[in-house]
Amino acid sequence: MNEDLVTIAKTVKARGLRGELVADLLTDFPERFDNLERIFAVCADGKTAELEIEKFWFQKNRVILKFKGIDSIEAAETWRNCDICIPETEAVELEEDEFFDWELEDCQVETLGGEKLGKVQELMRTGGTEILVVKGAEKEYLIPFAETICVEVDVENKLIRVDAPKGLLEF
Repeated sequence: MNEDLVTIAKTVKARGLRGELVADLLTDFPERFDNLERIFAVCADGKTAELEIEKFWFQKNRVILKFKGIDSIEAAETWRNCDICIPETEAVELEEDEFFDWELEDCQVETLGGEKLGKVQELMRTGGTEILVVKGAEKEYLIPFAETICVEVDVENKLIRVDAPKGLLEF
């Protein structure tokens, strides 16, 4: 498969006797499931398969997925801890100043003065402002992903320039 994939959920456990899977939502657009017929399941061991969604519903900030051909709890177990993905070409269009987590990962982070801090490892969601986890050569930085701090975000060139308030980079 040559297409780049975007993860929208991650299966966490089998549910019920009919082969349903409980998945954590990893998308800000859960309504995208309304028009999905097929997804790609990508497991940690490298196993990847295209699966057809038979039905789905939401329950307590999670999505319950039932795939065609997976009709028992044992069959569902084989798809536990898999990323539920769609092709990047089907990703939701974002506003100009919005980014997908995967677009920010591996971006080089530097100060306005040109000091290289490291690369983004992940975007940590805290319920408030998201935090960029930046892995530097000697330490890790936690930088709020706010417009006033991350003043330039260029995902095409994998560069984020920060105007860090005094004390932010000292820890």
